[in-house]
Amino acid sequence: MIDNHKIVEDILKRNQDGYDSIYFTACGGSLVDMYVSYYFLQAEAKKVTTGWYTANEFDHVTPKRLGKKSIVFVCSHSGVTPESVNAAKIAQERGATTVGLTFNNKAPLLKYSDEKIVYEWGNEKEVVNNPMAIMLDITSQLLGNIEGYDELDEFKDGFSKIDTIVDNAIEQVQPRTKAFADKYGNEKMFYILGSGPSFGHAYGFAICSLMEMQWLDAAPIHSGEYFHGPFETTDENHNYIVLKSLGRTRDLDTRALNFLHKHAKKVEVIDAKELGLDMIDSRVAEYFSPILFYTILSEYRAKLADKRNHSLDVRRYMGKVEY
Repeated sequence: MIDNHKIVEDILKRNQDGYDSIYFTACGGSLVDMYVSYYFLQAEAKKVTTGWYTANEFDHVTPKRLGKKSIVFVCSHSGVTPESVNAAKIAQERGATTVGLTFNNKAPLLKYSDEKIVYEWGNEKEVVNNPMAIMLDITSQLLGNIEGYDELDEFKDGFSKIDTIVDNAIEQVQPRTKAFADKYGNEKMFYILGSGPSFGHAYGFAICSLMEMQWLDAAPIHSGEYFHGPFETTDENHNYIVLKSLGRTRDLDTRALNFLHKHAKKVEVIDAKELGLDMIDSRVAEYFSPILFYTILSEYRAKLADKRNHSLDVRRYMGKVEY
């Protein structure tokens, strides 16, 4: 079991002058896992600045603020993603404290990681051990230590409950995920709506689960932006998946859903409240929405893959050709 509290203590000890910035950089699904931590700092930090970068952009447009008072999280599941490894190297060379996360305990990424986190993988019912939850836990503790944050106890309680919530939700969605796959298995295009901390998983489900793993066309849409252009495509033929999160942006998702229920026919709703996330204190529940949505969306993609007879592991370009 990873001791997140010990990691926080070690990070803080590395720089007695303190920290003023926390950055997140990765590629693909690992970048998606970072979004909630980035969003949390954007929403809650009063002094600490933050940034969320795809690694190749971080490599080419490295923030000038980056330096000794910076913490940089770099995540790569394989630990060998060239852009991410280089991002960690650049950050370390600039004097930042680097936190590397990977599933591979022999990963090149760890060479440039001051704090090395090798996480567990494969048990969808123990989400506290996945990189998204690990980073959120560490980030919230860091903010509490650096400038103060009042809801750390609520976060701790949330992490003690999230595995049970996810486990129950997995069972709850089995009939609907199968029905979804049966109904939409032959469709070629999906729009994914979400907001707040959960928008990262609207983006991630589109580019990773549907485009990468199923070779389907997909587009993520922020629920708050839906009415500022995208809703003009709405009709009875397009497919929509709406992530209805808990928290301050739930009204954005509800507004989009109200319109879709009037003008569209193919609408799938994944509601964090219905799936039990309201067991967590309302002051922090919104930050646990993406953790729940990741696992539930994994159930949707698995059923879709089975229906389409298209393995989630098959690729035609990734790792096969030069790019």
